[in-house]
Amino acid sequence: MVAASRSSQVFLIRWPCGRCRGLRGSATGDIPSTTSIAWRSGGLSKRGFLECVYGTSQATAMIFLILLGADIMNVFLALTQMPAELAKWVVGLGLSPLLVLLVIIIIYLILGCIMDSLSMIMLTIPIFFPIIMGMDFWGLDPEGKAIWFGILSLMVVEIGLITPPVGLNVFIISSMAKDTSMKDTFIGIIPFLMSDIVRIALIVFVPSIALIALKL
Repeated sequence: MVAASRSSQVFLIRWPCGRCRGLRGSATGDIPSTTSIAWRSGGLSKRGFLECVYGTSQATAMIFLILLGADIMNVFLALTQMPAELAKWVVGLGLSPLLVLLVIIIIYLILGCIMDSLSMIMLTIPIFFPIIMGMDFWGLDPEGKAIWFGILSLMVVEIGLITPPVGLNVFIISSMAKDTSMKDTFIGIIPFLMSDIVRIALIVFVPSIALIALKL
């Protein structure tokens, strides 16, 4: 109770003063409460604390390395105009927009076997986005098309992380549930995967579902 009170006090003091926004304020308030609870209960030793800091530093460094690599790649793409030229080439082939979209979805599903979601988005959106914007999908205006493709790509990326046979998140869950075999884990995700496929089909063929918030 004392830790929770301290957390609320930190948040309520810093938020109205403009020191931090809601998400940052909640994180700032959780630090003293979580640390004090773990320390008093004996669940957090000095060694454990240092391991947490080390693990967080590794994850943060990896994320920033991905962002740095994506930024360098974006500069390269901007200088070479490769996305624009690729979009013109794809449009010039006269392929069906739905066929092109299907190929992009399949690429995302394959990449989900070997890459995390942040890497996929940062590395592929600069290439795929101009292609989608250069095609006509259900008569959508540019703003609606951009939002629709953004929502669709995020959904497909997350589905790719659980797609058999090498869904990245499935291996993580299987390593945590040591009493469950990999086969049982893949069988367990099939109903969720089927519902995701239906959800993707609805977003593709009924774009207004993704854009309903714009009309409110």
